[in-house]
Amino acid sequence: MSIYRTNTPPRFLSTPLGDEVCRSLTVGDAVVLSGPVFTARDAAHRRLYEAALRGGGGNLPIDLAGQVIFYAAPTPAPPGRVIGSIGPTSSYRMDPFTPKLLELGLKGMIGKGRRGPEVVAAMKHHHAVYFGAIGGIAALMSRCVRSVELAAFDDLGPEAILKLELVELPLLVINDTRGGDLFEQTLAGEHLPHYT
Repeated sequence: MSIYRTNTPPRFLSTPLGDEVCRSLTVGDAVVLSGPVFTARDAAHRRLYEAALRGGGGNLPIDLAGQVIFYAAPTPAPPGRVIGSIGPTSSYRMDPFTPKLLELGLKGMIGKGRRGPEVVAAMKHHHAVYFGAIGGIAALMSRCVRSVELAAFDDLGPEAILKLELVELPLLVINDTRGGDLFEQTLAGEHLPHYT
């Protein structure tokens, strides 16, 4: 039984993501994502953005080509676990920095809430997608993380960039490469889920 309870089975994807995979996704698609992703929130995004302005993609501490960023800052790992609770943060806070990161090859983002028109346009131009994560179940989502390693900006503490190895994280496509927007379509009554 699908966790999404819809008539359409989820797409099982692995990172990194290429243009072809991104273009094959449509607003409202259920996705189950596995593979490496990076965490990054406001402070890390600002540093990546400023580094990119100074020297382009070669000046970044991580290679963004084909990568997915999860807008999250996990809590410390309890005994016997690799990570604590991890849930999505509001994505609009990353909007000022996102078009530049997409220009440098970023292909996917995971968060919650709507994106601004500039970000939607940049996703369309650079063939990238935005996934919505399920809010309110951060402890359960942590079970989809198999390993964690520090990737950059250790001095930011819990907001440092981490590299996570995901196993079957459930997501929903909110914005696709054609400029589609699930929020707008749902509000307009164009794309409502069909539950079984």
